[in-house]
Amino acid sequence: MEILVCIKQVPGSNKVEVDPVTGVLKRTGADAKMNPYDLFALETGLRLREKYGGNVSVLTMGPPQAKAILYEAFAMGADKGGLITDRKFGGADVLATSYTLSQGIRKFGKFDLIICGLQTTDGDTAQVGPEVSEALGIPCVCNVRNIDKVELNHIVVDMEMSDDIEKLKVPFPCLITVQKDIYEPRLPSYKKQKATADREISCYTLNDMADKNAKHYGLDGSPTKVQRIFPPKSDKVQETWTGSADELSERIYDALKKMKFTA
Repeated sequence: MEILVCIKQVPGSNKVEVDPVTGVLKRTGADAKMNPYDLFALETGLRLREKYGGNVSVLTMGPPQAKAILYEAFAMGADKGGLITDRKFGGADVLATSYTLSQGIRKFGKFDLIICGLQTTDGDTAQVGPEVSEALGIPCVCNVRNIDKVELNHIVVDMEMSDDIEKLKVPFPCLITVQKDIYEPRLPSYKKQKATADREISCYTLNDMADKNAKHYGLDGSPTKVQRIFPPKSDKVQETWTGSADELSERIYDALKKMKFTA
């Protein structure tokens, strides 16, 4: 079974600069890590390979430094890695990102199963996986909480709904997005890290894509535009009170009454 796990490099903290013109995050030079949800997707792929055989490839889209998470995936056990990178892909919204990924996947290889994390910590839309499947023309199941079994031409999964669990039989090729805690992600292996330090990564730019129309990628290919990103205002007020227990309790009561928390 050929398995592809889509992963993403995200900011390592919430202290990230925003481009005042485009409204997108400035990813270059910022502390970064693999999207936490993608760790569960990668672990799912590795466990399926261990049980049913095959290969696990990882693919990411981002600036050249995003190679770091591909090598992290190698240290966890991934077999092959690919990077989609081009300045023309920068500033993409969900739709343009999904389309770019679908073009890169077609170039990268043919896969029976594509696994994505449920969402990313920098966007939280949970839309990229389903939109990639739509662009590829393959079935998709989201919110997968358990892999029941894999057979020759299909996979059986448990999908969590708002009020129940549905068991679905999905034909290959297909895409699933998995919830966190579907499996406990393994730690990277130091031995694997050393052994894969020089492993070649396939890189794809606009010129490698079947669709070379730059209008379909990046900011130009994004129908949605971010008007403004700003940190939330803090309205916390801190005070230090001193006094006896009776004085403090009376003062607390008066404060709660003023804020209408009590009659």
